[in-house]
Amino acid sequence: MLSDLDRFYLEKEEPLRACLLALRDIIVDHNEHITKEWKYKLPFFYYKSKMLCYLWIHKKYKKPYIGFANGYLIDDPDLLVEKRSRMKILLIDENEDLPIEKINAILKLALNTYKK
Repeated sequence: MLSDLDRFYLEKEEPLRACLLALRDIIVDHNEHITKEWKYKLPFFYYKSKMLCYLWIHKKYKKPYIGFANGYLIDDPDLLVEKRSRMKILLIDENEDLPIEKINAILKLALNTYKK
C-alpha cells in the first residue's frame, strides 16, 4: 500500500512527476540530516526536526515550486514572497533543466538560518 507521500508524486502526470521526484532527491541529497515527511497534506522536508522546505504546485502559474520555511531570512532575487510572511518560494519550470546549482545555493542559505 502506498503512503500519502508516495501517492503525491505518483499521481502527477509527466513531466511534473519527474520534476518533483528530482527536486525531492536534490533536497534530500543536499544534507544527511534532511528527512522527508508528509505534513499539511504536502511533501515537507525537515532539517534536524525543524521545517526546512516543501514542494507544491503554484495555483496561478501551474508550476512546481520549493517553499522555504524561513524564506524571510534568505536573501535571493529568485525567491518570491507573494502574500506569505515567513515563506519564500522558488518557482521551477518542469519543462526545462533544473537549476541545480541555484537550488543547492538556496538550500545552503536555508540551512544556515538554523545555525544562528
